[in-house]
Amino acid sequence: MTAQTRSADPALVQRRTLGVLSGGVALSGLGITVGITVGGLLARDVAGTETAAGLGQTAGVLGAAVLAVPLARVSDRAGRRAGLAAGYGVAVLGALLTVVAAVVSSLPLLLVGLFAFGAATTCGLQARYAAADLAVPEQRGRALSLVVWATTVGSVLGPNLAGPGEALGEALGLPPLTGPFAISVAVFALVALGLLAMLRPDPLLLARRLRGAGADVGRPRRATTHAVRAVWADPRGRLGITAVVVSHAVMVGVMVMAPVHMSHAGGTTLRVIGLVISVHVAGMYLFSPLVGLLADRAGRRTAVAVGAALLLAAAALAGTAAPGAALQLGAGLLLLGLGWSCGLIAGSTLVTESVTDEQRPAAQGGTDLLMGLGAAVAGVAGGPLLAAGGYGLVATVSAALVVPLLVVWARTGGAGVAQRPR
Repeated sequence: MTAQTRSADPALVQRRTLGVLSGGVALSGLGITVGITVGGLLARDVAGTETAAGLGQTAGVLGAAVLAVPLARVSDRAGRRAGLAAGYGVAVLGALLTVVAAVVSSLPLLLVGLFAFGAATTCGLQARYAAADLAVPEQRGRALSLVVWATTVGSVLGPNLAGPGEALGEALGLPPLTGPFAISVAVFALVALGLLAMLRPDPLLLARRLRGAGADVGRPRRATTHAVRAVWADPRGRLGITAVVVSHAVMVGVMVMAPVHMSHAGGTTLRVIGLVISVHVAGMYLFSPLVGLLADRAGRRTAVAVGAALLLAAAALAGTAAPGAALQLGAGLLLLGLGWSCGLIAGSTLVTESVTDEQRPAAQGGTDLLMGLGAAVAGVAGGPLLAAGGYGLVATVSAALVVPLLVVWARTGGAGVAQRPR
């Protein structure tokens, strides 16, 4: 523990931490969403089948899931700064591999690259937990939501760089769809260096010191499976983990096949597809401070219920849209993003509050692993479902995933979910 960490004012460090994390996720959002916009299309072009489009998106989602645990362990041992910087470093490698795979037309290498690229998503998600490390309980939802909100800047602009990214790819003599990944390399490298330089003192290590972890600072904590069991044993944690997993799976299930569905309409350009995805991303992030306020004032359980209703409405609206109905698809994906925001923010706050300080990094990493695995299943099923029954079938199956969340929500109604956070 450094002298700087020992003497730091927690309130000042929290404000600085929120600023650094917000800036980092805002910039990284550019690289993440521009890759998401073209990742499935690139996989389809390399393999020559629409099923591969689902595989490409799923590789990124699966990478975000699997890498959540080792990156959480790095944070547990060395602090949030080390864990987040390491994750963005892996994402740089993934973006480079994706470009190479497209040049040599190798689907396996492309999937490996997209898998590693998913580390950037992992970092964006784990940054929300870092925002809550030093937050007082009554403002934990808002602190977490502010970092989620900051993603709006890069994430809304990112899909609209798909067109310029194509031009960049051509200018570099690369396949056009690899241009956006070249942008991602530069963005992720800059974010990693910024976090290493500016996220000081480390919020997790300072929080442990202030709350009595003392000599245990930096020592590995509970195993992930043990921590997840502790989350599930608490009614708050049970509802929280279910909300996070279901919300993310439904969002991915409906969203990842939207660009492919739209491409079936003659005359639909990559710019139009990018605009629709931008509307969706705005729904995910733009209103997150209001979602955090809702979770803090009306209760986490209320926010989860609102999210579930929005996810069902989104699936109904988007699932009935024709490939060329950009306005209807945009409206449906906007609601989808709002529903995801409610489930993620309220659910993540419940998970954080259901375990002790020592268990939190492992519990948070385990939650993100389950969240990513659920989304990966939804993503890999998207291609076959689209081929078998169209986008309507994709949306219907995704909406069915909300049922388990409603069951858990009903069963935890009187089980202490609304008790005072700790």
